[in-house]
Amino acid sequence: MAGIDTGGGHGKRDTNHEIPLIPFIDFLLCLVAFLLVTAVWSQMARVNADARVPGPPKPTEEEDPKKKEKQLHVEMRGEVRFKLVWKEGATVVNTIDVPRNTVKVPGGTGANGVAFELPTYPDLAAKIESEWTNVGSHRNKNDPKLDQAVLHTDNSTEFAEVIGVIDAIYKPTREYLDKLTGEVKTVPAFNVTFAVN
Repeated sequence: MAGIDTGGGHGKRDTNHEIPLIPFIDFLLCLVAFLLVTAVWSQMARVNADARVPGPPKPTEEEDPKKKEKQLHVEMRGEVRFKLVWKEGATVVNTIDVPRNTVKVPGGTGANGVAFELPTYPDLAAKIESEWTNVGSHRNKNDPKLDQAVLHTDNSTEFAEVIGVIDAIYKPTREYLDKLTGEVKTVPAFNVTFAVN
């Protein structure tokens, strides 16, 4: 055991006492370890919050909701028809069925010298073009944005068929003024993306 010497006393009582320092040091080490561990857990349990509540910043004024742009969804999942669906966000605006008439056109010769054909869909291209003419949002040549088309396919769809549908979606074109060069270009009216299955 450790002791503390106070230098001897002048009175009747002895001032030298045995103080158990080893258990006291053990207790302090356990206390420090406990505080370190709880400090880490309290940091992990902390949630960031502020005083802002949901809703418009000024409740007296009406908030102007952003109008969602229309998107054309082209579904080529069936063997008989295509389905064209116009949507604003999650809301379906219009649904059109187009027969799946495939016209084969010569595609050239492959590496092995054999000629091959590519599928095209003229009925789909004509319907998409008429739909864009009636419903399309971005037609002004000063507007840099394109209308959005989302292509939905099965995993078993052949690559050549997907290319044929993309070509049909790219059929409607519009003029676009390139602000860097100042020239007017003809560009596809739609930007095509693929849907995730």
